[in-house]
Amino acid sequence: MNGERYLIVNADDFGLSPGVNRGIIECHENGIVTSASLMVRWPAAAEAAEYARARPRLGVGLHIDLGEWAYRNEEWTCLYEVVPTGDPAAVAEHVVRQVDAFRRLMGRDPTHLDSHQHVHREEPARSAVLKAAAKIGIPVRHFSSGIHYCGEFYGQDGKGKTCPGAVTTAALLQALAELPIGATEMACHPGYAEDLDTMYRFERADEVAALCDSRVRAAVEAAGIILSTFATVRGKWSATVAIEADPVYR
Repeated sequence: MNGERYLIVNADDFGLSPGVNRGIIECHENGIVTSASLMVRWPAAAEAAEYARARPRLGVGLHIDLGEWAYRNEEWTCLYEVVPTGDPAAVAEHVVRQVDAFRRLMGRDPTHLDSHQHVHREEPARSAVLKAAAKIGIPVRHFSSGIHYCGEFYGQDGKGKTCPGAVTTAALLQALAELPIGATEMACHPGYAEDLDTMYRFERADEVAALCDSRVRAAVEAAGIILSTFATVRGKWSATVAIEADPVYR
């Protein structure tokens, strides 16, 4: 990439709720969000897709949703499970089903695949997601050799404890300053929590404020960072490389 830095700012959970949609849209129109991952199972997915279809500058991939877990009473508790996540056949079938649902909503293939709470980093979801991505010819978060993943802009620790300092403008500016040469996906979760019942709630509004801060845009421009989507860096990655070491579940 000739020493240049490309940044995909990808907002997860698009379609989860009207409040999340509103936050992501605000960060795309007034901030630095360039891409989003659509959760096709949720009622607000149709609203999110309608918005995205009319705005081709917003890249949209698929946020595969197989369940959600919360850390409570010193252990991880399942809040919901779409299919038994240890059943390879059920997982593979549901991954294909969600890809098909994405196509119906968006009228095209996703630009990339990732998953809610990174369930695709482990089997059997890993194989199912990589197979689906290879069939389409698109990258997968954590598995693409030409795209570095940055999960530092996240307002909770590994056990769900709130870390407000991690989603401030200062934290975002620091992450931008440390971007490596090449392409980076920076994940984020902007939104508004009034209509949410999920593990990650009130931190979302803090993310909106930071992502839309004019100082952040100015820093991107001053550093010569090229805001991008997965489609604009196509051809510079492989969807089938080995998983990164030391995963960060964010």
